[in-house]
Formats: sequence, C-alpha cells, structure tokens
Amino acid sequence: MTEPRVPGSDAPSSALELTCGERVDVTDLHMGVREFDCECGGTHAVVQDVHPPSRFFPESLVGVLRETIEPEDDFDEFGTIHLMGVVLEEFPEDIAVKDLSDDGSVGYSMVWVTDFDARRLHEIVVELVVELMEHAVSHADDQNAVQEFEQQMLEFDVAEFVEAYRSQRDFADEHDTAL
Repeated sequence: MTEPRVPGSDAPSSALELTCGERVDVTDLHMGVREFDCECGGTHAVVQDVHPPSRFFPESLVGVLRETIEPEDDFDEFGTIHLMGVVLEEFPEDIAVKDLSDDGSVGYSMVWVTDFDARRLHEIVVELVVELMEHAVSHADDQNAVQEFEQQMLEFDVAEFVEAYRSQRDFADEHDTAL
C-alpha cells in the first residue's frame, strides 16, 4: 500500500546557488528571462535548454552546425545545450547549472546562470564557435579553403557581429525571433 504524502513534498529544491554566492529561485527564471540584476551587484545571463541556438547565431549558421556536428549524446541534433556545454568547459567557475528535468513546473529542463551579462555571454559563445570552426577547417584537405577561412576570420569582429545581430533580434520571448 502506498504512503500518503503532501503534494509537492518530494519536489526538488527550486534554489540555484550562483557562483557569486547568491541564490535565485528557478521558478523566477521564466522562459523569457535572458539576464537579471543580482543582489551581488552584477548582471547574470540566463540560458535555458528551450532557448534556440538562434539566440546566438542566424538560423542559416545553426543549420550548418546541425548538419556538420553529430552529438554523441541522447540529443538528436546540435543545440543550445551543446553550446552551453562548450561555454561551461571553458568557464566552469563562472557558470551555475541546474538540471530541472524532474520538475515539470518550470517549462525547461536545464538552466545556466553565468557571471557574465547576456551580451558578454553572446560574445563568448561566438568566439568559442569560431574557434571550433577554425579547428575543423584546419583539418580540411583544401588549403585554399583553409587560407580563405583564416582570412575571413582576420576580418571578423566578434563585438561588431554581436551588436548587429542583437539589434536584429527580438529577445522579449523564448523564441528569439528576427525582428
């Protein structure tokens, strides 16, 4: 016979310990939140697994990444969870992560809160993906393609790209659509 219980008594903790030492209630981090001002005085970027990779890159580049990168995990295609994995690998001390896959009340399964604001996180994601692309291109057999890519990267300005991209996107909801 099952034991009676109070509904919600087995619910996981909704608190997330941030790297700055503060705590945030994940139920306050709805899907439209991209950053928040913290009690520590800083602004923290928020990313959830339901946010599309187009938050950081145009859909055309996301399509290329999905065609060329085969995840070695349970996910069918390359996505935000993989982008944040790359960031977490580079900045493990600057990111708080919470797995909420057992908590159906929040609308997402994973949340990352960074020590950086949303704009700086955007720049970091772009920088890391460019590095991944440079590494992949360096293994190409076509040296002309390698040289052409390297020349394009010399002319590529991450901050300028992020500024232009963010001005063209609607970050007011969870879909991050083009304006």
